[in-house]
Formats: sequence, C-alpha cells, structure tokens
Amino acid sequence: MPQGTTTGADQAPVTLIILAGQRFGVMNPLAKRAGVSHKCLVPICGKPLISYVLETATRIPEVSRIRVSLEPDAHGDVQDIVADFANRGIPIDLVANKPNIVDSVADAAGEGDGPFIVTTADNVLLTREAVAEVIAAMQDADAVICLAGKDRVRAAHPEGQRGFYEFKDNGYANCNLYGLANRKAFTAAEFFREGGQFMKNPGRLVRAVGLVNILLMRFKLIGIHGAMRRLGKRFGLAVHAVIFEDGALAIDVDNERTYNVCEELLRKRKPDEIVPNS
Repeated sequence: MPQGTTTGADQAPVTLIILAGQRFGVMNPLAKRAGVSHKCLVPICGKPLISYVLETATRIPEVSRIRVSLEPDAHGDVQDIVADFANRGIPIDLVANKPNIVDSVADAAGEGDGPFIVTTADNVLLTREAVAEVIAAMQDADAVICLAGKDRVRAAHPEGQRGFYEFKDNGYANCNLYGLANRKAFTAAEFFREGGQFMKNPGRLVRAVGLVNILLMRFKLIGIHGAMRRLGKRFGLAVHAVIFEDGALAIDVDNERTYNVCEELLRKRKPDEIVPNS
C-alpha cells in the first residue's frame, strides 16, 4: 500500500484545497464582463462560482478543513461568501496564492501530512460522489488524477469540451480534481509546475511527462491506466486515474462558451438551489 494511506474506519481527515487565483497581472474576461475583480466571484445562476464548490465541499463528512488559495486583494470579498458556510462546522481558511500552481498548493497544504484533495473555484459541477471516489482511490494510491471519457463528456453536453487527451482506449478530459494522499505525493504536483493547461501548450506536457510518454500517447500505443503507471514511475509514486461516468465533471467555467454550458447544466441539476438572475 502506498505510504501515508489509510483504510476503512482509519480514514484520516481530508484537507480540501480550492485554487481560486488567476494569472498574475491578467484580468479574467469573465470577471471583466461581470464587473468583479476575480473569476471566482463571477455569478452563475445567481451565485458566485466558488459558492458551488464550497456548497459541495462543506457537505462531505471526510473533509475536516477547506483552504482557499487566491490573491490577498480578493480575500475580503471571498470572506463574505465563506461566512455563509460558517454553520457547517468546517474551518475555511483563505491563503495567499503564489505565481504558480505547485507553490500555491504547497502553501495551502501547510504543515499537514494529508490526505489532500485539490480542485478549482470554477468547478461548479463538482459533486460529493466525485469527491468520495477520490477519497476511496487514495487508499491505494499516492496521487489520483480524475478524468472523464470523451463519450461521457459529449453525452453530458456536446459543447462541454472541445479538446481531449487521446489514448489507445479512449479520449479523456481532465476534471480539475486531484488527490494527494501524503506529502510524498507533492512530487506529482510538479507535473503542473509550468501552469498546466496542456491542451493549449503541448510543450508544457512534453516537459512534464517526457517525450517518450507523449509519443506513446500521440500514436495511441498506450491506454490511460498504462499511462498512469508510467507517470507514476517517472515520479516514484503510485498514480491512479479515476474515470468518472458523469461527463459533466469534466466541464468547468473556463470561458463564455463553457459558462453557458455550466449554466444550462446547473439549472437542470439543482433547480431548487438556483437563484434566478435579475
């Protein structure tokens, strides 16, 4: 069993990290359109993006603490949102982010030993069931990467994703949900040192996982689980993929198109929780 994991009733309390920052010095187009300072504050169906993630995170029994990483100048506005969840009994801390994802995650993790779950503030379709799958997967893995198959994503919405990582067995989309079972797993976080968004910048992917692995993927010579084994070997970790049946989990609010998709799916999924736009 990977170092630092637990089983059954011995499940260690989980710290859930929400990455809510934005690129330094860049005004997010959705935030600009909405007249707010940060993307995580953009309203969708009447509530800020981050509210949906907090709503889900604060209803997961295994989560004992939530840490939100973002620019200090947005802490005041986000603290007002956090106050709405004070009665859930889970501490929610705001932490200053860093210029890159890896350092932001490390700072948000603090001195804890794990396990940690990492997601983003625009992951408005996140579900408790998805997080539960990650927690279960961390029993046998140091690091967990969550994906959804192309067929499932398109079934959720035909415009939900336009880019997929193509493997021998299927094409997959990233769900912006990760598990780090222990401190050792932070080695895998180096995968994102250059900022992620590999579909937009293939060079980053080559530097992160190696040219041989990219060629295996490019020519569809390896399936997703074989790729995870090779990735784990590169970092000296047990890395597992969780493949979600719910393709909507691979759709977040990235741009105007996906904002509209998420708005449509939210209205279908949670009609009783939606506050109509004025």
